[in-house]
Amino acid sequence: MDSAEFLDQVRELRGQGRSPKEIARTLGVSPSVVAPLIRAVAAENRATAPAPEIVGCWVNVGWSVGLSIDEGRGWVDEAASEDGTAGIVSVLVARRHRWDKVAVCGYLVDVYCLGVKKALGPDIMDELALLRFLPDYYSAYSSGWQEAPIELAQDIVFGAIEYARGLGFEPAADFAQTADHLGTWEGPSAITFGKDGQPFYISGPHDNPRSVVKTLERTVGIGDFHYIVTVPERPFGLTGHAWGG
Repeated sequence: MDSAEFLDQVRELRGQGRSPKEIARTLGVSPSVVAPLIRAVAAENRATAPAPEIVGCWVNVGWSVGLSIDEGRGWVDEAASEDGTAGIVSVLVARRHRWDKVAVCGYLVDVYCLGVKKALGPDIMDELALLRFLPDYYSAYSSGWQEAPIELAQDIVFGAIEYARGLGFEPAADFAQTADHLGTWEGPSAITFGKDGQPFYISGPHDNPRSVVKTLERTVGIGDFHYIVTVPERPFGLTGHAWGG
């Protein structure tokens, strides 16, 4: 029996609800032989399982300032940003975890240049806690937040990552543990990133501005981007979760 046939038998027996010891006994091998195959089957099941139900999806009001959006999508920004947060978008997605709990992930996105700067979660909470969490999470935005379709959240987050990679920047390391929460993205994004279509870097307190500018000079060219080196008066995102520029 070749390895593919052996894996098929493990997959079939596992689908019948057999335990690892029962599978090993049925196939006449030791449990240590079937253990890695059972893990592989579990990984397959996770990859093909439908994503949990979306309980809510939100973005800050003013998310679209400076961006061009495909009008055919029908995405509406409830108000222009007048609070100095233009170019920084906070996305929050809540999915069903159990009948009485939700799993929440947040994304702090520089849509003008750097892509995903911070990611949060998954945090598990009940729906009452989620309602209390929303105003804290969006406290840096004077116009607050609005509901959004998951397709908009995907286009903002994944699209900004794709744009930033073209400029030479990778998403924050903590994004990896939250990427699946957004679901599968087909792309391309319906959003044109950069301020009015051009890279515009505004430094944050945790950036290395010199490195960022040097990278832009190399990937875009001197004179083909704009930047401001400054320190925001307050961090964006949830107080207590070390969000910031």
